[in-house]
Amino acid sequence: MNQKHEEVVKQLQKQIGGYFAHNVAFRVYHGSTNSTRVLTFKRSEMVDTSKLNHVLSVDVKKRVVVVEPNVSMDKLVDATLKYGLVPPVVPEFPGITVGGGIQGGAGESSSFKWGFFSQTVNWIEYILADGSKVKTSPIEHADLFYGAAGSSGTLGVITAVEVQLIPAKKYVQLTYIPVRNFKDSLQIIENETIAKHDFIDGIMFGKNHGCIIVGKLSDEKVGKLKRFSRAIDPWYYLHAQQIDSNAKTATETVPIRDYLFRYNRGAFWVGKYAFARFNLPFNALTRFILNPMLNTRKLYQALQDSGASQEHIVQDLSVPLNRAEKLMDYIDTKTSIYPLWLCPIKPELRSPLLCNALDTSLVINIGVWGPQIANYDLFKKLNRDIEKNLAKLDGKKWMYAHTYYTEKEFWSIYDKNWYDNLRRKYKATNLPSVYEKVRVRDQLVVNARRGALKTLIGRAKLRIED
Repeated sequence: MNQKHEEVVKQLQKQIGGYFAHNVAFRVYHGSTNSTRVLTFKRSEMVDTSKLNHVLSVDVKKRVVVVEPNVSMDKLVDATLKYGLVPPVVPEFPGITVGGGIQGGAGESSSFKWGFFSQTVNWIEYILADGSKVKTSPIEHADLFYGAAGSSGTLGVITAVEVQLIPAKKYVQLTYIPVRNFKDSLQIIENETIAKHDFIDGIMFGKNHGCIIVGKLSDEKVGKLKRFSRAIDPWYYLHAQQIDSNAKTATETVPIRDYLFRYNRGAFWVGKYAFARFNLPFNALTRFILNPMLNTRKLYQALQDSGASQEHIVQDLSVPLNRAEKLMDYIDTKTSIYPLWLCPIKPELRSPLLCNALDTSLVINIGVWGPQIANYDLFKKLNRDIEKNLAKLDGKKWMYAHTYYTEKEFWSIYDKNWYDNLRRKYKATNLPSVYEKVRVRDQLVVNARRGALKTLIGRAKLRIED
């Protein structure tokens, strides 16, 4: 650890220790968020860790990188690619931070092999809620190491992390496999997880058509070279949709960085809903002109400032493989939302708060991100219906999204005794609980124009009240 890091950590320890002495329940302010819930902070009840945003070291021989929690995924990737290395799991949005990837839960198309981002971490340095500092790992404070994954910052404050690395290649060779129904898509995913792939995900564009996309790290080009990071490039999902329309297997090569953040422009396909909201034509020209506004960092800023997330179903739903077809049928019947994102994930039972803590050979995550629902009562009811159906299928939600469970319902899904005991052991009972952190409290006044304008002029930011 370098001296500057230690100085910042000591300052945070002093502040947190003071809160503990006065029994103040504080929240951690990171400076940014990838949650769809609108966040507000009180200056007198927050710990600002936004300065902890440095890559501290890269060890090529050991294939590890030590970083502070607010290092973003694009910064992490850029720092490690210089050495021909890359994290095994890179969440698809470049603004997701290392700490957020651990405490919020984050996975991607390599998760069928590696699990969530937190499953690729060797150790984590924490400041506990009483101001003391501990280092956690699978052998030191293992209960906190695994238990804090998905805990939304309710067990302590991350200050440093060691992340595993693997050899990188210049490109990812992609193969698009057409599918014609839900059962077919899930069968192909299951079959492909035992093949020698590095990446697997899928997009269903309708009940009867979609594609499963498998990828392999490579230094060789096969087929056409495609890019997705520039304003002139297509949004990735539109490109995949074009391939799907041909109903033929296709192969292409993508530069590794373009692949890792391929869903950044347009935020998968959520960005297209902004065009409908503002009555704008959705075509290559308008996407090119508005490109600076349509990356995930800007779109999350707009969501925070507009409150528009209370008008869109944005949920990631994880279930055991053998329940996934039923969930997809339900989503089709109940919501008619398409596209749907499919992502297979390796289970992790040692981290009960993660959505892949399911007793199954393979978890299937289904991304359900839909168009505007202006009626709040209908919007809330649909979210509640989705939650109830997911529980019936023994599934779990990703907790970055809106959560409408009652407290009783929430703790029927998660182990409250285990969680409370962990909080007592590590002196975190004065912090907000995970339920308090993730539940939606109030209906907001939605002002999409305000959010868009403030994002455009660079004034959108998380709210801090004095």
